[in-house]
Amino acid sequence: MPELDVARVFHALGDPTRRAIVERLSERPYSVSGLAAPLEITLTAVIQHLQVLEESGLVRTQKVGRVRTCSLAPHGLSVLERWIAERRSLWDHRLDQLGDLLAEPDEAD
Repeated sequence: MPELDVARVFHALGDPTRRAIVERLSERPYSVSGLAAPLEITLTAVIQHLQVLEESGLVRTQKVGRVRTCSLAPHGLSVLERWIAERRSLWDHRLDQLGDLLAEPDEAD
């Protein structure tokens, strides 16, 4: 199941409009219409992008009255951090092994 989460987060961040939304939400929470204003896309398109971001765990929305407020959710970023850390650890180990191998004296001499 974690691979699915990673795939969803990468998919969500693969779109420049969704990355722009995440960037704006890293400043503070916004209403949907507040997010839509500078993007020059329809409110419907923003809602569709927000749905993808919500499904990936990057954004959460809350409706109070007629206003839907969006904020950044740390879960999606945590999924990416774990995935990257695992790959970094694997490659650090492999590079250490390569370094050890290259540091061994040449037996042909």
